[in-house]
Amino acid sequence: KSTMIRTVFSRSLPRLCRPPACHYSAGAIPEPCSQPEVHYDKLFINNQWEDAASGKTFPTINPATGEVICQVAEADVADVDKAVKAARDAFRWGSPWRRMDASHRGLLINRLADAIERDSAYLAELETLDNGKPYAMSYTMDLPTVVKCFRYHAGWADKWEGKTIPIDGDYFCYTRHEPIGVCGQIIPWNFPLLMQAWKLAPALATGNTVVMKVAEQTPLTALYVASLIKEVGFPEGVVNILPGMGPSAGAALARHMDVDKLAFTGSTEVGHLIQQASGSSNLKKVTLELGGKSPNIILSDANMEDAVEQAHFGLFFSQGQCCCAGSRIFVQADIYDEFVERSVERARRRVVGNPFDLKTEQGPQVDQEQFNKILGYISSGKREGAKLMCGGGVAADRGYFIQPTVFGDVQDNMTIAREEIFGPVMQIMKFKTLEEVVTRANDTKYGLAAGVFTKDIDKASYVSNGLRAGTVCSEPSQQRLVHLIQHHDYKDTTSICNL
Repeated sequence: KSTMIRTVFSRSLPRLCRPPACHYSAGAIPEPCSQPEVHYDKLFINNQWEDAASGKTFPTINPATGEVICQVAEADVADVDKAVKAARDAFRWGSPWRRMDASHRGLLINRLADAIERDSAYLAELETLDNGKPYAMSYTMDLPTVVKCFRYHAGWADKWEGKTIPIDGDYFCYTRHEPIGVCGQIIPWNFPLLMQAWKLAPALATGNTVVMKVAEQTPLTALYVASLIKEVGFPEGVVNILPGMGPSAGAALARHMDVDKLAFTGSTEVGHLIQQASGSSNLKKVTLELGGKSPNIILSDANMEDAVEQAHFGLFFSQGQCCCAGSRIFVQADIYDEFVERSVERARRRVVGNPFDLKTEQGPQVDQEQFNKILGYISSGKREGAKLMCGGGVAADRGYFIQPTVFGDVQDNMTIAREEIFGPVMQIMKFKTLEEVVTRANDTKYGLAAGVFTKDIDKASYVSNGLRAGTVCSEPSQQRLVHLIQHHDYKDTTSICNL
């Protein structure tokens, strides 16, 4: 679409949109198994499990312990070629997938949702084992959203409509929606199941075939879902799942001449490479959902208790490993000291530990590289003069745990205020006027999301209209809802939308 779409969530949204006080409904969660059995560790091509053509494997690591969970087949260029051929054959005119009624496509997607729902406890265990996020979060937040995503798009499968267009002369003019073809999809490690659903579901509902490269840090749940795809009856070649590395498998998929569309979620740096690969190959369609450095703006009339809790959740949710995390907290000067004090107190209460413990709020970072990167940013903040209010260190003897960290007196030119940290590090900055904060909030290369916290709808409207962000929420924690709607973003964050 040629126009930019922006969304503002009203403060009148039901309270259920906010994170509950305990964040998770622990009473409804089954007791987890902390060592779930891994059933699938190979490539999924043409509905078959295969070793990599090279025979190579790589270890997937438990981030809570640093120990190897298992070895997984590592896709390379030859495997990408094979998977793309399978997807192309499945898309050919006259194939079972192309002959299938749209309503039956929707039925298959609903059956997949049924199977995921049936195995949700196991999938939540596997997600926590491989990613490190708290099991309570995996089970009560991620899995239900995955199921809803598949069901939503299943309903759309037979709802796409063309139109007739009156024109002069003896002509009949009409439009029809057609599938694009073979879709390459590259998903990140922070929400493995959710990202898989958000990319797979719309592609399948509209009749495309898929080759998905999953993150090497978190391949296990995607491979298990592949087994469910085969179980519920998707034809051969419609979905192909490849664990592998970005510079090899990911790059091969991005530049492949027989891929019609590439969807990528990940870093801004790699997003630029994806665009370049499209331009140097077959000009395939590209959609990107990239990094963020989202501002959350706390006005002096905001409810202090709510503002502290919502800002805390908006940053520390999922160990801070969220593209739309509200990492830049702008607080109006007359409430700044109280907000900082309460935010520090809340961060110190945050429960960090074993992700399979139902009381845990924060698990480990996903891997050693991310762990080291975040600690480097914390060192940078201290070195450049930000005031470390709490945290700042390692939270356990093993694994990739980092203390919830809060910096005060952060200046706009500091590294921690300008670069995406992707970790549990909150930066709090002071402002005086609305005009000032809008200017400062926009002073970034990112434009994914933003939050405004105030009781005054006129102020909320004024600030949101001035912000260069694709989605502006009137309460920061509601940024977790942005993927339920189509959103178009600014700057180096994305082109078009996520799906």
